[in-house]
Amino acid sequence: MQWTNDISEAVRIQNEIAEAVRLTPLISEPETVAGMDVAFTDTEAVCAVVVMRYKDLEIIEEGILKDSLLFPYIPGYLSFREGPLMKKALECLNTKPDILLIDGQGIAHPRGAGIATHIGVLTGLPSVGCAKSKLVGEYEEPCPERGCWSKLLYEGRTVGAAVRTRTEVKPVFVSPGHLVTLDDAIRVVLHCSTKYRLPEPIRRADHLSRRFKNLL
Repeated sequence: MQWTNDISEAVRIQNEIAEAVRLTPLISEPETVAGMDVAFTDTEAVCAVVVMRYKDLEIIEEGILKDSLLFPYIPGYLSFREGPLMKKALECLNTKPDILLIDGQGIAHPRGAGIATHIGVLTGLPSVGCAKSKLVGEYEEPCPERGCWSKLLYEGRTVGAAVRTRTEVKPVFVSPGHLVTLDDAIRVVLHCSTKYRLPEPIRRADHLSRRFKNLL
C-alpha cells in the first residue's frame, strides 16, 4: 500500500519506504530536473510540476493537477497529504525527468521517509528534498557566503545539510531523497539556485501552483 488515511498504517508504510531507500551517487549529470510543489484551498490541493533542462534551467514542460484533500496537515506525514497528487502529476508528464527537486524533506525525517524520499522510492527516480525549514536535527549556522553549508545531524547521523544558496540569506535544508548522495543533493540544489533562495524548479512550481489555486 502506498497511501493511507490511518496514522498507524502511515507509520508502517514510512518504515517500509525508509528500508527501500538507496543513497547512491548519481550515475551521470542530469539532463532534466523537475521541481514540485503543492498549494491548498480549504478543500482542494493543487500540484504543480515544472520540468527544466538541467544545464541552463530552460522550461521544457509544465503540469498542473488538482484533487480533493484526503489527509490532514500533520508534521511528519506530508507525503500522505501531498504525495498521491505528486505521483499522479508525474505520471501525466510527457517528459520523464532525470531528477526530482521537491519542496519538503528527504531522509531528514523522524523515520527517514520524508516526501522526497517517498516519491523517489515509489517512482524509482533520483530525488532531493529542499525545505525552507527543518523538521528534525541540529546544525551549526553555515558561513554567510553562497555555497557554504553545514551538516544537519539527527540521532547521531548526518541526514542533510543547511545550505546557503544566496549570500547573507537564510539557508535552505537539503536532504537526499533516493538514488542520490548528500553531496549530489547539495550540488544539484546550488546549481539550480540562481537569483533566489529557492532552487528555480521549485520556485517556478510554487508560483504555478499558487497562481492556479487563486483561480479556483
